[in-house]
Amino acid sequence: MSTATIAPTQPLQPLQLKQRMKAERQLVIAEFRENGKPEKLLRGLRHSVDGVLADAWHAAGLPADAALVGVGGYGRGELFPNSDVDLLILLGNPPDAIAQAKLENFVQLLWDLGLEIGHSIRTVDECMTESAADITVQTSLLEARLVTGNETVLNELLRRYDDAMDPQAFFQAKTAEMRLRHAKYEFTPFSLEPNVKESPGALRDLQVILWVAKAAGLANSWSQLAIRGLITREEARQLMEKERAFKDIRIRLHLQTNRREDRLVFDVQTAIAETFGLTSTGEGLDARRASEFLMQRYYWAAKTVTQLNTILLQNIEAYLFPTPSQPVPINPRFNEVGGFIDIAADDTFESTPSAVLEIFVLMTERPDIKGMTARTMRALWHARTLIDDAFRAKPQHRALFLRVLQAPVGLVHALRRMNDMGILGRYLPNFRRIIGQMQHDLFHVYTVDQHIMMVVRNMRRFTMTEHAHEYPFCSQLIANFRDRWLLYVAALFHDIAKGRGGDHSELGKVDAREFCRDHALSEEDTELVVFLVEHHLTMSVVAQKQDLSDPDVIQSFARLVRDERHLTALYLLTVADIRGTSPKVWNAWKAKLLEDLYKMTLRVLGGEPPSADRELRARQQEALATLRLFGLPSDAHEALWKQLDMAYFLRHDASDIAWQTRCLVDRLGRDKPVVKSRLAPIGEGLQVTVYVKDQPDLFARICSYFDRKNFSILDAKIHTTKDGYALDTFLITDENFANSYRDIINLIEHELCEVLVHQEPLCPPLRGRLSRMSRNFPITPTVDMRPDERGQFWVLSIGANDRNGLLYAIASVLARYRINLHTAKIMTLGERVEDVFLIDGQALNNQRVQVQLETELLDAVKI
Repeated sequence: MSTATIAPTQPLQPLQLKQRMKAERQLVIAEFRENGKPEKLLRGLRHSVDGVLADAWHAAGLPADAALVGVGGYGRGELFPNSDVDLLILLGNPPDAIAQAKLENFVQLLWDLGLEIGHSIRTVDECMTESAADITVQTSLLEARLVTGNETVLNELLRRYDDAMDPQAFFQAKTAEMRLRHAKYEFTPFSLEPNVKESPGALRDLQVILWVAKAAGLANSWSQLAIRGLITREEARQLMEKERAFKDIRIRLHLQTNRREDRLVFDVQTAIAETFGLTSTGEGLDARRASEFLMQRYYWAAKTVTQLNTILLQNIEAYLFPTPSQPVPINPRFNEVGGFIDIAADDTFESTPSAVLEIFVLMTERPDIKGMTARTMRALWHARTLIDDAFRAKPQHRALFLRVLQAPVGLVHALRRMNDMGILGRYLPNFRRIIGQMQHDLFHVYTVDQHIMMVVRNMRRFTMTEHAHEYPFCSQLIANFRDRWLLYVAALFHDIAKGRGGDHSELGKVDAREFCRDHALSEEDTELVVFLVEHHLTMSVVAQKQDLSDPDVIQSFARLVRDERHLTALYLLTVADIRGTSPKVWNAWKAKLLEDLYKMTLRVLGGEPPSADRELRARQQEALATLRLFGLPSDAHEALWKQLDMAYFLRHDASDIAWQTRCLVDRLGRDKPVVKSRLAPIGEGLQVTVYVKDQPDLFARICSYFDRKNFSILDAKIHTTKDGYALDTFLITDENFANSYRDIINLIEHELCEVLVHQEPLCPPLRGRLSRMSRNFPITPTVDMRPDERGQFWVLSIGANDRNGLLYAIASVLARYRINLHTAKIMTLGERVEDVFLIDGQALNNQRVQVQLETELLDAVKI
C-alpha cells in the first residue's frame, strides 16, 4: 500500500493552525497586491490549505484506506481568496461507527478552522454510481488530486473512472450544459454586469474546452492543444492571456468584496479598475470613467474567448464525431462540407481578400448552410487584419458589403458573425470604437455595439411573418416600404458616434453621409439615411414630452419629416431603437404615444390641416356612438360635457371620454368623490379616473396613495371642470395587475375614495430606495421651468434618477406653492425619469418665488 503523508511535528492545536493559515493567506495576498501575479496567489492559497488539511487529516486518525482528494477548482490546483474548498473523502470500504464518528469530527474541525468547504464522503463504488448519474460529479472527478492519505484508493478510482469515461457523451453533456448557461445570460458576454466565472466568454467557457479535451485524451493544457494541432500557438497564447486576465479580475473581486463574488457589478467596477491603475479621463461629454476602460477590456477579451471557444469545440467535436463528407463546390473559393461552408484552400482569404466579405454574402444566399467549419473560422479570424484603408476603398468590396445589407434573409446572423469575427469593426473603423463600450445613461442594458445589433434585429423582425403578431402596425408599414435595407443602414449608424464627445446624432450623420457617398448611394437614399441618424431621437421626444393635443406640435413635426416616407422610416427606427435599449423601457403606453403621433402627422402630410375644432367634433361623435351602444339616453352626456372645455376633449381619446361619461352620468355634483378604474385599453396597466370637488393638494394626495401601494404612474391627465370639480385620469402599472386586476380595481376604488373623503394631513415624502445602477451612476437632476409659446401656462421639465415616491415628492412641493397642475407626462427610461408638467399658479408670477420653487424641486428629486 502506498500512502502520501505529511505528518505534523507536534500535537494539533486548532487555534494555532487557524492563525498560521490566516498569516499565510495575508502574506500571499500582500504579495499579489505588490506583484499582481494571479497564478502565484492561486497556488499560494492552495499550498497553504493543503498543509492545514494534511495536519488535520493525520490528527483525526482516519482509516488507513481513506484519502483526502481535492476536486473541482481546488483539485485543479487553484484556490481563489473566497472560494469553497471542494473535497472528496474517498474510502476504500464503507465506514464503521467509529470511523464514521472520526469523519464527522474531521469535517467539523475543518469548519472550526474557518475553511469554507464543499465536501462529500464516498467509497469508490459510490463515486462511480454518482458519476454515472450526475455530469457535475463526473466533471469534478476529472480534476481529482490527492491532498493526503491513501494514494492507492485514489488510483483505483481514477482507473475505473477512465475506463467508464465516454468522451462523446461527456462532450454532448457539457456543451448542452454550456448552452443552458449561456441562455441564462441571454447568450451575450456583453452584459453590463457580467459574471467573470459563468458568463459567455468567461472562465467557465475556457474550463469547458479543457474538460472535454481532457476527457477525450487530447490535452490537459492550451500548449498541448496547440501541439495536437487543434489550435495555433498564437491562439494558445491568446487563450492563456485571457484566462490569466479573468482570473486576475476574479481575485480582485473576491478581495474587494471580501466574499465569493464573481459578478462585476456596478458597485465594484470603479474600485476594481483603480486596482489596475486605470483612472477616469476627460470632462463633460468627453468624460470616461475608469470602469469603462476596465469593462471595454473585459468585453474585448470575452469576445476573443467566445470566438476561439467556438473554433476549438468544433475541432474537438470533429475529432470525437468524425463524419466523412465529400466537399461540394460552391465556387472556386468555397465548398460545402456537411452543411457547413469551408474554404477551398488554407490561403483562400490571403489569395483572394474579397472572400472575407464574400463568405457572408454566400451565407445569406444559402440559408441551408448551418455555419462555418472550424478551419474557415480560424482562417477568417486571422484574415481580419487584411481589412485596411486600401481594402475598404475597393468598389468590389463595397459592393459585397451592400449585398450583405440588402440580403433578403440572414442579415442579422451575418452582421453578428461579422462583429464576433472582428470583420465589421475592421470594415467600419468607427464601429470598432464602440465595441464593448458601456452606456451609463441608466436605460441601456447593452454595450453600444450590442444595442445596435439589437436595433437591426428588431427592424428585421418587422419584416418576418412569424413575428408579425408582435407589432402588427410596424409589420404593415415596413411591408410597403421601398428599399427597406436603407433602414438597416440607418440602424447601423444611429449610435455609432457614442462616446466621442459632442452630440452623437450630429457626429453620426457625418459618418452616415460618408458611408453612403463611398458606397455610391443615390442622393435621395443618402438624404433619408442621414435624416434618420440625425433625428433618431426626435420622434420619441415629441411623443413623450410634448402635448400631442396641440395642433402646432403636430404641424411642426410634420414640417420636420416632410413626407410619408420619412415619417414611416423614422417611426420604424424609433420603435426598434426603444425596444433595443432594455426590456424595461418599452411599454404599451409609449407604443400608443408613438402611434398616435404617427397617425396625426400622417393626416397633416395628407393635406388635412390640423384643426382643433375638427378633432374635437370627431372625438365627440365617436364617443357618442360608443355611448349609444350602452343604451344611454341621447342626451345623457350633456350635463357633463357642458362643464368641459376643448382641452379636455383634445387630451382624451374617444373611448376615454365615453367611459368617463358613462361613469359620471348620474354622479355629477356630488360631495362624495367618485373613483372608477378599469383595465387600460392600451392593453397594459389600469386606468383610474377621479371626480371630486377640486382641492389644492389633490394631485399630491392621489400620488401619495399610489406611492404607498408601489404603483407606477405612467401618465396623468389633470382637468378642472367649469363648475370647480377635478376630473383627473391616471394610467398606473404594477407587475401584479395581470393576475389579480379585479381585486386591485375594487381595492383602488374603495381605498382611494376613503383617502379623498378623510383628507388627512399628507405624510412627508420618503426617499425611496435607489437601484444599484442609479447609486453608482447618478445623474445630475435638472429642473427647467419656462412659459409655453402662448404665455398661458408654464412647462416644468424634471430629469432625475428614478425611485419610488419621486412623483409624490414633486407633487408635494407643487402643492405647498399652490401650483395648479393641468397635465403630467411621466417618461421612465429604465433607471431615469424625464417628466414634463403643464402648470400655472399665482406663485409663478414672482421671480423670487420661482427660484425658491426650483430649488425645492431640485432638493426633492436629488439622491
